[in-house]
Formats: sequence, structure tokens, C-alpha cells
Amino acid sequence: MHSATHQAIAAVWRLDAARITAVVARMVRDVGVAEELAQDALVAALEHWPREGIPDNPAAWLMTTARRRALDHLRHRKMQDEKLEEVGHDLEAQEALVVPDFVDALDAARQDDIGDDLLRLIFTACHPVLPAEARVALTLRLLGGLTTHEIARAYLVPEPTIAQRIVRAKRALAQAQVPYEVPRGAELAPRLASVLEVVYLVFNEGYTATTGSDWMRPELAQEALRLGRMLAGIAPREPEVHGLLALMELQASRMAARTDAQGRAILLADQDRRRWDPLLVRRGLAALERAEALGGARGVYALQAAIAACHARAPSSAETDWHRIAALYGTLAEVAPSPVVELNRAVAVAQAQGPAAALAIVERLRADPALRRYPWLPGVHGDLLEKLGRGEEARVAFLEASALAGNARERELMQERAERLKGSSSAGVDGSSAGVNS
Repeated sequence: MHSATHQAIAAVWRLDAARITAVVARMVRDVGVAEELAQDALVAALEHWPREGIPDNPAAWLMTTARRRALDHLRHRKMQDEKLEEVGHDLEAQEALVVPDFVDALDAARQDDIGDDLLRLIFTACHPVLPAEARVALTLRLLGGLTTHEIARAYLVPEPTIAQRIVRAKRALAQAQVPYEVPRGAELAPRLASVLEVVYLVFNEGYTATTGSDWMRPELAQEALRLGRMLAGIAPREPEVHGLLALMELQASRMAARTDAQGRAILLADQDRRRWDPLLVRRGLAALERAEALGGARGVYALQAAIAACHARAPSSAETDWHRIAALYGTLAEVAPSPVVELNRAVAVAQAQGPAAALAIVERLRADPALRRYPWLPGVHGDLLEKLGRGEEARVAFLEASALAGNARERELMQERAERLKGSSSAGVDGSSAGVNS
């Protein structure tokens, strides 16, 4: 019984932790304290729900408990009576909501026109007082509820480094007394790049989870999409906002086709394109057009969206314009050089020019220390070796990729590919790609 309750708590927390933290942060004006108070609500649920049962609206229970903790915190700080009364009224309004959507309509009327605590939280965590890498790490932690391990994997850096960044970032925001608000005018641009990067990484974690038993975490991808659409509304003249939104819409259009009925991963070449969402494809292509019309065709996100658009427009993998995709990755490597970009370019080169041309790129990348623990590097390597008929070498590469994989479905995929090659010294081309563009 307790196990089922704990699973329910974990599921609710995973979906709503960011919203709870955001609402509490608006009350206490300190993101570090807000996260602690939200965690207190989680502990309370772990104490009460196994005895008393899961409440009818568990998310509202957690929200109300966290807000009460925040109210207690404000009392202990001996805030002015009028501020305490205002917060108390706000709490009563929240408790009166039967199914809260966590955008407090009563407060929104007397705050700015964004009316979204999550967006305020992102911009607060992305304040210029913090180094860029700290902004991203902190916001990923607060917004997506990602662990330090997941963030470290996303950045290909040691986990203790991420933990230190988060702790120092919270301390710096508190010391600087950073206002909890969405910036306007000239203050928006310096913080927008970090916000876009955060939304992008949260989407990526939803699109392909770094850890756990599921190939995807759709709720994170949907949250990133929602935030991207809001950003496009508040910064309509920023081409990279539309570029990022285009990329996410186009990638999200494939999500229903990326797993089978058992939740197993289906790579891009094997997906049933009839299951791609045509509405999201249209939205993505329209957002890409806006980004390019605003002069942002060479933006980091717009270039990736242009690559996704090549896939979206192609009736099949075989009919995809791989030469254009390889060229776009080449441009992306000029604009934002990265070993991961180069690995993706190798996947496109393999399709456009053959696996031998791509193998030379991948073998150079195997010496790059930044990719030492990156499972898709040996995965792509194995795919190319298999296509070249070097079956045993490919099997070893897939086993290496499986050992590095943090996601159970990713690990399963690599193990299956290795198993198919067991006992063979050569193998035929199966037409699939183990690249990250899945």
C-alpha cells in the first residue's frame, strides 16, 4: 500500500514541483528558500498520505501545504503586518480553487501582463548576476525538477560541478536580492539567451530522457513548448525565440511515433510518419518562416529547426534531403561548434555520402574527451561499422553504448542491436541510424 502511495506522490511531484516552487518563490522572493519550502511540502505528503490516503486533488494539497510553509516562513521573518495580511488573502484564494492551474488569476490582475509564475521563475534564475552556466543549471533544477545527475549528463560535465553551480547560484540570487519578475525593454535581451537555452534543454530531457525507464518524459516537452509559445508572445521580434519554438514544434510532432506499444524506442528511419502530428508540423514550419523573415536563418535554433523541417517535409527517410541536412549541420558547426553537432553531422554524411565518409568523422570524435561518456558516440560508431559489414566491431560498439546509457530504453535498444550481431563477422545495412536526431 505504502509503495503505491509513494509512487503516486512521486508522480505528482514530478509533474508539479516546478509550479509549486514558482508560486512559493513569488511569495518569499528567494528561489533557494522556495525550493526548500516546496520540499517541505513533499516531506509532509510522505508523512501524511500513507496514513490518511491520497487526497482527491493531490497537486492542490501540495500547493496549499507549500504556501502554508511559506506563510510560516514570512511570519518568522517578522514581515510587516500589511504584507502578511496580503499573503494570507492570497493563500485563501488559492485554497478556494477546486482544480488550480497554478496561474493565480487574482494575483495576475495586479501583477504584469504575463501572469505566469513559471516564467518569472525562469527569468529570475537567469539573471545576469549569475554566470551563464549557473543560470542554466539552476533553472533546469527549478523548472524541470531535473537532478544534478541529469543536468550534468546534458552538459557533459562532472556532477559535483553542477551541484556547486546550483548552490552558488541560489546564494548569489539571495545576496543580490534579485527581483522576481519578467524583465522588460533593454533588460530582456541579456537574459533571453539563457532562458532559451534552458527551455531547449528541458525540451530535450522530455524528448529523450537521460535516465529512468521511459524513452521520453512528455510532460517536460509539453512544458517547454508552452513556455516557448509564451516567449514568442513577449518577444515577437526576436528571431531565435521563433527558431527555438519551430524546433520544438517540429520535434514534438514525432513523439507519438517514437515508441511502440510497449514503450520501446523507434528511431527516425523506422517511424511511421503517418503518426507525426500535422498540426505541430504546420506550426513548426510557420515559426521557422517567422525566424527566417526576421533575419535569423543562421541562428543556432533556426538552423536546427531547418534540419527538422527537412525531415518533416520528407515522405520517408529515403526521400529526405540528406545533402541539405549535412550542409545545415556544417553551418551549425561554424556558428556553434560542438562535438555533438559534429556527431550529428556524421549521421547526415553517412546518409548523403555513405558510411565510410562518416566513419572518419566519428573516429576523430572518439578522441574527444567531452564525449567520453556520451552513449550516442559508440552508438553511431556501431551503426556505421554495421553498415560497412564489420559486424563484430559493431557489436562491441553497441555494447559500449549500452553500458554508457542512463536511460533504460536507450540501453535496451543498444543491447538489441548488439544481440542481432552476436556470432557474425559481417552484417547488412538495416537503414536505421543511431544518431541523436531521432
